[in-house]
Amino acid sequence: MAYDEGQLTLENFDKNIEDDVFKEVTSITLDEFRFLRDGGDYTENGMQKHFDGHLFDEVVFNDSLNEFRNKREQLANYFDDAQTEDIFDYIPPQKTNQIFTPKWVVRKMVDLLEKENPQIFEDPTKTFADLYMKSGLYITEIVRRLYNNAGMRRQIPDDRERIRHILRHQVYGFAPSRIIYLIATRCILGFDPSLRPEQSNFRQVDTIPWAKEIRMEELIEREFGE
Repeated sequence: MAYDEGQLTLENFDKNIEDDVFKEVTSITLDEFRFLRDGGDYTENGMQKHFDGHLFDEVVFNDSLNEFRNKREQLANYFDDAQTEDIFDYIPPQKTNQIFTPKWVVRKMVDLLEKENPQIFEDPTKTFADLYMKSGLYITEIVRRLYNNAGMRRQIPDDRERIRHILRHQVYGFAPSRIIYLIATRCILGFDPSLRPEQSNFRQVDTIPWAKEIRMEELIEREFGE
């Protein structure tokens, strides 16, 4: 669903996605998925056989995609304080190590940050980074607090100008894989499709090797300069 722009169906589910990403998420290859969907010949114990495919119910499959897509759009506006859920509440635990931090934990983290630095969200020159993004929720909470801060509103009163300033000059992030990069950037920018181009401060880089070699400063300098 990270690749979905609104037209994803069972028929084109294998399009516009890299094989390694598909296998990471589903545990099967694209060719194996096509075989289950479309059928084909195979060999078993030296004998050639044929599988008709149609393992997936197309109506159920497409309805599930639409339901998830609608829920994602419904929950995309993280500026709505009345909204207690996020789309990650609807994603079951993965077999990989990619575990999404719950929203309530993220908010506690940012509460502590603000408690230790009371004026941190009213300064348009302050910068924030998530060096190992998973869901993107940490950055969304930072963006939300900067955008809503009274001091920021006084300094940048135009709403459109303020959100663009925040995305271009105040928040940064690294995602360890292609699928996580797409999930995180969609979460951060999904509340407004016109902001999708504002991705330059988010990069697909696995920072673990850099951290182990104590070279994070070098990586940040390489990717973002001063």
